[in-house]
Amino acid sequence: MYNPLSSSIVCYSPRISVIGAGRVGSTLAQRIAEKNLADVVLLDIVQGMPQGLALDLMEARGIEMHNRQIIGTNDYADTTGSEIVVITAGFPRKPGMSRDDLLKTNAKIVVDAAKQAITHSPDAIFIVVTNPLDVMTYLAWQATQLPRDRIMGMAGVLDSARFETFIAMELGVLPGDVKTMVLGSHGDLMVPLPRFATVNGIPLTELLDTDTIQRLVERTRHGGAEIVELMHTGGAFFAPASATCMMVESILLNQSRLLPVTVSLQGEYGLENVAIGIPCRLGCGGIESVLELNLSDEERAALYRSAESVQNNIERAQEILKEHPNF
Repeated sequence: MYNPLSSSIVCYSPRISVIGAGRVGSTLAQRIAEKNLADVVLLDIVQGMPQGLALDLMEARGIEMHNRQIIGTNDYADTTGSEIVVITAGFPRKPGMSRDDLLKTNAKIVVDAAKQAITHSPDAIFIVVTNPLDVMTYLAWQATQLPRDRIMGMAGVLDSARFETFIAMELGVLPGDVKTMVLGSHGDLMVPLPRFATVNGIPLTELLDTDTIQRLVERTRHGGAEIVELMHTGGAFFAPASATCMMVESILLNQSRLLPVTVSLQGEYGLENVAIGIPCRLGCGGIESVLELNLSDEERAALYRSAESVQNNIERAQEILKEHPNF
């Protein structure tokens, strides 16, 4: 008689490592486990914190009806063999700070995390969440020397979700019926595209006047700062974790979803040597393709202004890192 308890069959379970066990990282670990997507390794430099968070999440498994393993650690060796590595480590914004103000402190953190993680998971796909996100994505790409299809930043998914939320609130409709596209940097110069926004297939321009749309565009551009100012200590983490989880799910399940993500451009839109948000198809290989939209002159000019700002910050970050002995 077959006894399943004595079977020698070993079942494979994918592993995702989240570097940084702060609010975004720990919430992302929860999202991944409770969606039953993969086992999670939660790493942080603070002794005991990731271990405590992992134990807390493990104790919820019976209630949430999943059996995923969540490991808390301070050792990169425990991340070995990860399919996806998500970097959330870094200092959060405080009221009055821009994402670019974090450049000096977070550049060293992200580069070090990327280098250590790639050593233990050379075949992994990397997603960067740390701000200033576009610059951090570019630095992590340089640090790991990965093909650009295997390293990306989470920005446009979150920014688009915020734009969708504000449109839904204005119209009193279901947020899931609203679809938008936000390109460019994850900052004040991001490029929401009202021309590509729809509500259940109806163009946004048929439902709202120009002034109202522009007001919602501006609120989207400052959506993160609005939350920082309200909270006083820290910033958004629920929506960023959900946006990152959407990217993880599309990659892990090979869904080939078309999502705006930060990628190092190699001539697309006439840009190179910069990482900004562009619509990409995400599947099991990472970025399967980059979509070039037919932008208007005004939209393209806004994208170029956004890219120029990111390029300037990349150069600043590279100068800072030259002083770092391990870079």
